[in-house]
Amino acid sequence: MLTFHGHRFKHCDGVSRRSVLRAGAAGLAGLTLADVLRAEAQQGVGSSSKAVINIHLDGGPPQMDTIDMKPDGPAETRGEFTPIRTALPGFHVCELMPKIASIADRLTFIRSLVGSIGKHHAYQCQSGFKESSLASVGGRPAMGCALTKLLGKPTDEVPTFVDMMQGRPLVRNSARPGYLGPAYKPFRPDMSAMFERPLEDGMKKELAARGAHHTVNMRLSQSLSLRRLQDRRALLSKLDGIRRDADRSGAMDALDRFSQQAVGILTSGKLADALDLSREDPRTVARYTPGVDRVQRFTTSESPMAARKFLLARRLVEAGVRCVSVSLSDFDTHSKNFPRMRQLLPILDMGLHALITDLEERGMIDDVTVVVWGEFGRTPNINKNGGRDHWPRVSPAIIAGGGTKVGQVIGRTDRHAGEVTSSPIHFQDVIATLYHNLGIDPRTVTLRDVTGRPHYLVETGRPIKQLTG
Repeated sequence: MLTFHGHRFKHCDGVSRRSVLRAGAAGLAGLTLADVLRAEAQQGVGSSSKAVINIHLDGGPPQMDTIDMKPDGPAETRGEFTPIRTALPGFHVCELMPKIASIADRLTFIRSLVGSIGKHHAYQCQSGFKESSLASVGGRPAMGCALTKLLGKPTDEVPTFVDMMQGRPLVRNSARPGYLGPAYKPFRPDMSAMFERPLEDGMKKELAARGAHHTVNMRLSQSLSLRRLQDRRALLSKLDGIRRDADRSGAMDALDRFSQQAVGILTSGKLADALDLSREDPRTVARYTPGVDRVQRFTTSESPMAARKFLLARRLVEAGVRCVSVSLSDFDTHSKNFPRMRQLLPILDMGLHALITDLEERGMIDDVTVVVWGEFGRTPNINKNGGRDHWPRVSPAIIAGGGTKVGQVIGRTDRHAGEVTSSPIHFQDVIATLYHNLGIDPRTVTLRDVTGRPHYLVETGRPIKQLTG
């Protein structure tokens, strides 16, 4: 968890600073935060206050138990839940989602998401691509990393991209910069002290193999003052100057700019304030806080307090972050699908309802696009363990905000919710829509890989016409 303490004061440049801060020893021993920040915006791409909140349902949500109910289907597929009416005439959702049902006319439901590669992580929801795409040059960058390249500036007081995903998406580094290189990694705060997400033994080993700096745990001595931080940076700059003289690639100059932004982020207090829920109106926090949990919690599932991740996402975009990734675990329901949905879906229901209505009340909804999806769907048939297995053929998704046309349902599936029968939407189409809502044309803007070769932000994807007109 990242915390800052002390009183604010103004420098001669008018920028607010804190007199005393706590950050992470790993973060300032060489200013490692610096290499998640970018140097300069690409020419020709405009900037605005628009943002994206990308909510990943880790494990793969069951389409037929959420937004594609099949009450007339055979007993071996339809499950235990009853569909309920929504504010969208003729459309029903699971009985565990009454709050979402009440605002269905302000959302768009996609029942025909296709193109999943069936891999257990969030990479495709972050980039739109398969892992194998451009693997020879590092792979495709996550959308947030691309935005850091396109929109970030060394003077920014908050990162362009904050990744708060936990569980599989964190362990498997789903939000990675790919061919852009490590300078465009997301800012990834350590969320473990705020939200517990127990890992399976195999994932614990995977996470350990990634090293101590896979997340940023910024805790530093109370005695580290702003003057000491600036002195340390001045020393680092002098040492870097020696190496810069021998550097003909310009990498050291870029790193120096990253360091400037790192100091700005650490001392501005904006990011720390956004991550500090004690600064939020208690009445607003209560909107994101479920009641007493009386439902059995599965080993790797989130606690009900995970609904507050949605509040943190809103606070981050309000502070100026352009892309926030959040995860809700664990939808990998190979066993006990129905009791596990009884625990997880109310968390999603409360969190998403609070987020959408909060954004509306603050006048932010047209500037912030919210997408909710997972890596794939689940099998129509219920297995012998009362679970549903992986089903890449069709996935569910929900989109709201960002100026999109809402109050609609896109796509249909067969009577088992197993095959798309109309209006297939690809993962790349969703990513293209998110770029479009940010004012970026994904079919004309390019990024260069390490060899200098340009690549479009999407290959086959197009902004979804039902959403964008």
